[in-house]
Amino acid sequence: MFYRGPYADGGDGREMGAKRQRIVDQGSSYYETPPGSGFMYNTSPYACVSQPPPFPVVRLRGLPFDCMETDVVEFFHGLDVVDILFVHKNGKFTGEGFCVLGYPLQVDFALQRNRQNMGRRYVEVFRSNRQEYYKAVANEVFDASGGSPRRTAPRSKLTDEVKDSAEHTGVLRLRGLPYSAGKDDILDFFKDFILSEDSIHLTLNSEGRPSGEAFVEFSNEHDSKAAMSKDRMTLGSRYIELFPSSHEELDEAISRGR
Repeated sequence: MFYRGPYADGGDGREMGAKRQRIVDQGSSYYETPPGSGFMYNTSPYACVSQPPPFPVVRLRGLPFDCMETDVVEFFHGLDVVDILFVHKNGKFTGEGFCVLGYPLQVDFALQRNRQNMGRRYVEVFRSNRQEYYKAVANEVFDASGGSPRRTAPRSKLTDEVKDSAEHTGVLRLRGLPYSAGKDDILDFFKDFILSEDSIHLTLNSEGRPSGEAFVEFSNEHDSKAAMSKDRMTLGSRYIELFPSSHEELDEAISRGR
């Protein structure tokens, strides 16, 4: 079969998260550096050969149990992080994860971060491959016992009580979005509600990249409260947490990302 190259379809690397299940099913090789990246080592030595380049993924071990995606992005500061997958077992975070990078060459630079600290813990970084990553994705998407898709994450009673008692203003904050998620994905997530693209606000971090959070403005307080039924449901293979928010918090988040 003629190899078209990893960028022949013109896909954006940030689509990786949303295409996880599709990748598992089809065995495709969707990855590319995020737009606007300034990392200097982007040129792939495989660009002019007839073989596909190695899949640019590393495995992490020893992650803090309160680790978030932004911590991993900061840990690999300067590299193009395309996707992050945290590994769970029986609903609990194992301290392991996978990080997909923009280009194969960046794996060597990621390995140089081996045993560097994230908070008070040192993190081990290992070379991985496509098969390990796909297997981890499949395990996150399907229950180990019955093979049925996971619909909700384990709930914290305290967090739920706070959410249930919070005042609704018509605005919800979403946390845990894949970096690939776009407004269309969020519209589909809330397909039972009437929303427009203008009512969805994807926030950015200090480097101008997606933060994994977003704000959604509903027509009224009743709709935003009803939409909380989607709390901890999945978008792709990721659990999405919903929080009652406000227009003030929305404006502040948008201002930080400018």
